[in-house]
Amino acid sequence: MSDLMLVRHGETAWSANGRHTGRTDVPLTARGVEEAISLAPFFRDRHPALALTSPLRRAVATAELAGITGAGLDSDLYEWDYGGYEGITTAEILRTTPDWSLWTHGVPPGDADHPGENAAQVGARADRVLARIAPVLAADDGEVVLVAHGHFLRVLTARYLRLTPENGRLFLLRTGTVSTLSTEHGLPVIAGWNTRA
Repeated sequence: MSDLMLVRHGETAWSANGRHTGRTDVPLTARGVEEAISLAPFFRDRHPALALTSPLRRAVATAELAGITGAGLDSDLYEWDYGGYEGITTAEILRTTPDWSLWTHGVPPGDADHPGENAAQVGARADRVLARIAPVLAADDGEVVLVAHGHFLRVLTARYLRLTPENGRLFLLRTGTVSTLSTEHGLPVIAGWNTRA
């Protein structure tokens, strides 16, 4: 079975200051561009069997700068929809809701463009992605590369490992990194996490 490589996009101004960045389409910072370019050695001699990216420009730009060619857009790779918490930091949320956790409390609804999602809904999207790429991974013709966002990729990792979506909280994921999911003796494993060139 082939490996699944997860690429979290490079830094944005919002990720740098801790603002929840779901569907808001913010660009990479200069540092984010450098992070994306620094991933190119991972992909220089690789020819993935399939590469997919979130449609948001921070993910698309990261894929391009990292040299991941031919990546298709997949709307299931969007980041968690933070609803009414879009653009707000955790510190701000904790001032009014001291015990809040994205993983257990979710988010309040926002406007029409940010209705919000809970962990189960994000998990359902991750499950759809994993189901679509399963035949490619099973064919063992080369890695699958997904370029997306921190919280979504954490949920996808939990689902790959057969854990509940809420267990994505266990996997801290940095910007501009590559993580590798694999198998050992037929069981899903993490082969590499938060790797930088």
